[in-house]
Amino acid sequence: MKKHNFSAGPCILPQSVMQKAADAVLNFNNSNLSLIEISHRSTDFVEVMETARSLALEHLGLQNKGYQALFLQGGASLQFLMTAYNLLETKAAYLNTGTWSDKAIKEAKLFGEIIEVATSKSENFNFIPKNYQVPKDVDYFHCTSNNTIFGTQMKDFPQTAVPLVCDMSSDIFSRQLDFSKFSLIYAGAQKNMGPAGTTLVVVKEDILGKVSRAIPSMLNYKVQIEKDSMFNTPAVFPVYVSMLTLQWLKDLGGISVIEKENNKKAEILYNEIDRNPLFKGFVANTEDRSTMNATFNLRNEELKATFDDQIKQAGINGINGHRSVGGYRASMYNALPLESVQVLVDVMQATEKGA
Repeated sequence: MKKHNFSAGPCILPQSVMQKAADAVLNFNNSNLSLIEISHRSTDFVEVMETARSLALEHLGLQNKGYQALFLQGGASLQFLMTAYNLLETKAAYLNTGTWSDKAIKEAKLFGEIIEVATSKSENFNFIPKNYQVPKDVDYFHCTSNNTIFGTQMKDFPQTAVPLVCDMSSDIFSRQLDFSKFSLIYAGAQKNMGPAGTTLVVVKEDILGKVSRAIPSMLNYKVQIEKDSMFNTPAVFPVYVSMLTLQWLKDLGGISVIEKENNKKAEILYNEIDRNPLFKGFVANTEDRSTMNATFNLRNEELKATFDDQIKQAGINGINGHRSVGGYRASMYNALPLESVQVLVDVMQATEKGA
């Protein structure tokens, strides 16, 4: 039976990408060597790294605009630390919209004063704060564009007089934005781009080199740029799969095309959540709903066993909500087909009819 993979991460990937990646593990570029056993300094892999970096900038519209793309290790969690290490001299401003921004704040506090401009923590992060002010005397402003656990997403970003830093781990390449507004973007690959093991960092070079502290080489963006993401042995397989996914997206027509598909998927599912009397969305304000991660609950927990059984029979995977929210979470990343969303909706309607 075909599986409909709604897992929040590691994410679903295009089948064509999976096939090419599998082939490369056995025989990469007809070399009779595996991708995962060749030298990362070889011509073949250097080309992979350069292509991946170039495609990332191309999709974001940031070529020749003073930005560099890096593929690093340590996940977005290490970027909570690296961002502050490289940019925080005295104080920074953070918008706290979920678990991951909460963790980013914790790490940044090791390096300076943190001003929390707004938070939705008291309501279990079920909305995106609005009408906050970003101070002009901070080193940067940090936000998280999409919150996988709670199913909220920033639809608008503030105009700032300071560098705008954004964790886009779970919605990178899913919608069109003016990416030139951001001075630094980071995203763990495993949410919408590739397997776990590499993290995309896109940074505007002119914001670097302004802190007085000494930065360890591995954590220094300038060093990583100078070494073309090759300061240490890169995560070869995750970078290669990310490159394939970025090429797949380009062949589809880019972000503008995938955004339309993502909006269709989200519309179909949210319409059913709102229509079906058995279900209730977690997010308080509909305008804050994530296109990537839809969170919802059963109004009557006595139906949980029935609904869960029907989910299993339909081949739906990864639909359980995070423990801090409960209920269900349908992650609809770029590679999830519309068909899978319709299968979930059909199950929701079947549960309603049988209730």
